[in-house]
Amino acid sequence: MEWASDSLQKVDQTRAARMKQSAPVLSDADKDELLREFHPDFVGMKRSVRVGPNAGDQEFPNELADLLEADSPLPEDFQPRADIETDVLIVGGGGAGVSAALALEGSGLTVHLATKLRLGDSNTVMAEGGIQAALGPEDSSRRHFADALAGGHGKNDPALLRALCEAGPTAIDWLTCLGCMFDQNPDGTYRLRSGGGTSTPRVLACRDYTGLEIMRVLRDALTQGSANLLEHHSAVELLDNGQGQTSGAVLWNSKTRRWVTVSARAVLLATGGSGRLHFQGFPTSNHFGATGDGLILAYRQGRPLVHAHTFQYHPSGASYPEALAGQLVTESIRSIGAQLLNKDGEQFVEELTFRDVVASAIIREVVEDRGVKTPTARRGVWLDTPVIELKSGEGTIRRQFPGLVHRFERYGIDPAQQPILVYPTLHYQNGGVKIDSDGRTDNVGLWAAGEVTGGLHGTNRLMGNSLLDITVFGKRAAESIKNNLPKREALTLGALKRFREELKSLDHRPTETSPILFPKESGMKLEIDSEVEAGTKTDASSRQQETKTYEPPDPFAGRF
Repeated sequence: MEWASDSLQKVDQTRAARMKQSAPVLSDADKDELLREFHPDFVGMKRSVRVGPNAGDQEFPNELADLLEADSPLPEDFQPRADIETDVLIVGGGGAGVSAALALEGSGLTVHLATKLRLGDSNTVMAEGGIQAALGPEDSSRRHFADALAGGHGKNDPALLRALCEAGPTAIDWLTCLGCMFDQNPDGTYRLRSGGGTSTPRVLACRDYTGLEIMRVLRDALTQGSANLLEHHSAVELLDNGQGQTSGAVLWNSKTRRWVTVSARAVLLATGGSGRLHFQGFPTSNHFGATGDGLILAYRQGRPLVHAHTFQYHPSGASYPEALAGQLVTESIRSIGAQLLNKDGEQFVEELTFRDVVASAIIREVVEDRGVKTPTARRGVWLDTPVIELKSGEGTIRRQFPGLVHRFERYGIDPAQQPILVYPTLHYQNGGVKIDSDGRTDNVGLWAAGEVTGGLHGTNRLMGNSLLDITVFGKRAAESIKNNLPKREALTLGALKRFREELKSLDHRPTETSPILFPKESGMKLEIDSEVEAGTKTDASSRQQETKTYEPPDPFAGRF
């Protein structure tokens, strides 16, 4: 990187001194000021929503506000008639949805799991750093609770947080029994790492592909079970009985380009996050399908969103090379000693303080011209990874972070020898659909679990609590469904009709429909084959149409 040679030389020159120094520690007042002045939640482009349950009560990023005010893609004259009848419809094929499906095994209930892409295409597989559970000799669920509450700025729902922390050890036992291979110490105990905001080592990892390993065992278990899998089926609208009880959903089959109506006694939303909406123009670490679908679906059913104006911008997203922009550089690498430096090789923040504080500090360095500019005009700061080799021995990075090494070596960068340029990347949806500790919404028949929900993490999530969230609350929602399953109800678009009446009051309405299902940059859109819907297309031409696909590369291909 000749374009950065002067700055890299300063990094090399200051390394020996930095190894003997402590990182700058900010006071609570300094942290608050830093957040207010530089965090995108405070200084980004946002507005209030004019219709629906959150009308006028909080501001959302412009991109999300537009989708919450958008109309459904369903035609005005659409009449729902059941193509599939099931007891439980799970919408989402990531960790939360699959955990729920597995917990429903043996219940005698018919379960259908609908996923927009393929089973496992989700933010779960993108998670690298680890999963928290209070397993250490000096740890406890109370200590875990206290750390997460502080990290969430005291805005966490206490009941949700207590359920999460108390179930941590049991969740790890369950995943291990399914075959998840967490890193171990030589004596066979789990290796525990520190994370940002943890007061004691609590993070378990599978090297630097923890989410992928968890999704591997979940997917393998599900394919051996009884759940009916509907791949390439996107949920575009929830159905109700006309009196507020959720009774099913309308799906879109992207292979056949047909509507599929599902009658369900219970619907579980597990649709994940929204990073592919690229709030404030930020790059994202999220997978291809993370377009906030569940937020839209629940909102049109009258369900309020909690803390949905706050998002996590992970401090260390790659900023160079261009092809890796936004991809995650796990926090775990900072937990074992990597340092954040400005262009002059100066350490400017404690690397393991809360993520929103670290991200704000990086943005401040860039805004105040202490960042590094790439040939493509991206900006960032250095993550000094070579210092790890000096502290922990040669080969540490390659052993513990093989995924990181693999990604960067393709572009001639060896993280053991050369710092990585990073900048915050849109990583996690802190808020979402309001639920209770069993995953229930206030709509009878509607549950939610995982990143689509809000309240658990407050306004800032700690590392490792998301993978625990999907496991714990996916299973809790399933147990609640078994114990509170309502009877089958009529299929109507009552909630959508009421929402459409509200939309008529708006002077300036969004022209696009929502959910959008695919990132705008992909050029993919929801399309309906009108000839098939009208029954005029021949069988041969319908089969030919089914060859059209909407999917990214398989994240599991060639890895197992």
